[in-house]
This record gives sequence, C-alpha cells and structure tokens, in this order.
Amino acid sequence: MPAAYLRECPVSSNGDRISLATPPLDGLAPIGIIGGTGVYDASQVSDLRSVKVTTPYGPPSAAIDLGDFQGTPIAFLPRHGKGHTIPPHAINYRANVWALHYLGVRRIVSPNAVGSLKEGYKPGDFVFPDQFIDQTKNREYTFYDGGTTVHVSLADPFCPTLREHFIGHARALGLSVHEEGTYVCIEGPRFSTRAESRMFRQFAEIIGMTACPEAQLAREMEICYLGIAMVTDYDVWAEKPVDVRGILKTLAENQSKSQSLLAKAVPTIPEDRSCICASALEGAEV
Repeated sequence: MPAAYLRECPVSSNGDRISLATPPLDGLAPIGIIGGTGVYDASQVSDLRSVKVTTPYGPPSAAIDLGDFQGTPIAFLPRHGKGHTIPPHAINYRANVWALHYLGVRRIVSPNAVGSLKEGYKPGDFVFPDQFIDQTKNREYTFYDGGTTVHVSLADPFCPTLREHFIGHARALGLSVHEEGTYVCIEGPRFSTRAESRMFRQFAEIIGMTACPEAQLAREMEICYLGIAMVTDYDVWAEKPVDVRGILKTLAENQSKSQSLLAKAVPTIPEDRSCICASALEGAEV
C-alpha cells in the first residue's frame, strides 16, 4: 500500500479508531473482500494494518484489515467476525458496507459457502450467481429508511463486469465453474426443512444465508458487488442432510482454489466502471 495512504489513515497494529469526524478516505482501498478466515493467503499481503471504523449503524463485524494484495490496495472484512462468532442473522450488514464505502471501496468481492439445490451443482464447484431470491425476515435492508425514499434497481443484482472478469480467471485456472445461478438467501442460522428445500429447488440452484441484504446495500452505495459461491454440500432435499462437519471439510479442500482465484483476478480488476452499479442512484430518489 502506498505510504501516502497510511499517513492519511490513523492505523496501527492494534487498530486505532476512525471516527465520523474523519473525512472519507477515497482511494484508500478501492477493492474490498468480505469473507471468512482463509479466503486469501495472508502471506501475499504486505503493509498489513488493522483499522476500526465507527459507523452510524453501529460497529462492523470486526476491525478491517488494510494491505497491499499482489500490488493492489485492499480492505478485508471477516463477515462473521474474528473467530466466526457472529451468526448470519446477527451480522450488521449496514455497518459492514458503510465502513467499506467510507474507506474508499468501490468494488466488493464476496466469497461465501452455499448448499446446492441441483444435482449438477456439485460440492467443490464455484458458482457466480446472477440472481437472488430473498427469503430473509428480520434484517435491515436499506440505508434510506427515513427522510429520503430511494428505490434502486436490482434487476441484475451482481455486477456484470466483475462476473465476467472472475469467470474468465476461474476458467483459466481450470476450476469447475457455473457461470449462472439463482441464490436463495434464507435467514438462518438453522438449515432448511426438507419441505422448504424441495420448494426452493423449483426456483434456485444454490442456497445460502449472507447475500441479502449485502448485495442490495452495496448497490445503494453504488459499489460493484460480486458473489463467489463455493458449493459445500447438497441441501436437505438430498438423501444425506447437510451438516457443519461436511461443510468445513469441503471448505478446507477448496481453500487453495479460492485463494488462487483471488490472487489472479483481484489485481487485474478493470478500472472502468461503466456498469449499472456505478450510477444506481440516478433517478432512484422519489
């Protein structure tokens, strides 16, 4: 990370705090990664610093790591907190997205674990969803919940430019890839009943607990958002019900693949933002 960026940002090894009085730090980290431990190889990150950000919506899941990833400044936020202590339904999605935006993030890459609703989407496969169905119930879905009414379009909720870019790199690496898929997002933290899973199979290919409202909040901030779904299991419609032990085993097996994908794709993300994400608020205010 360029030294000038660090001088502008009050960071230290123990994570100094950035308050609302601090000017927005545009350009500090144009690319954000939201994921779990092991998503990227820490040995590939230099000038690593940790920073705490105060937001109008409370604290993010954890302090945000800033560093230079293969020559590219990034901000990394563990979605479930350090040590995976925050369940999906309790994540402060608004604080997470706001904090990344405040640090200058304009593109969010979001690796996540999902279950499969179709035979052809196998454990170990990578899916780049192009649609989602939101089945969550009790989350904070917008930054515009009073005073100003804004209706952003989510006809295509995942950035088409980022999808094309990462799909190309995933193919080049020889990964088992699905270029499309509908992601049904459930509240969690429980898994589905068999009846629910059979119903979801009629409309979607994969199922998870975190894409919503993360994707729509990013769109409200005019941030490009990409979901990278890693299939860990067949959901409970299959003969053997999903369990945490099986999910963790598949995630561990896929860790090096996801790290390789990020190492190849993140540093070469196109600078052009002529996509639908960058102008999402144009004409959206009532």
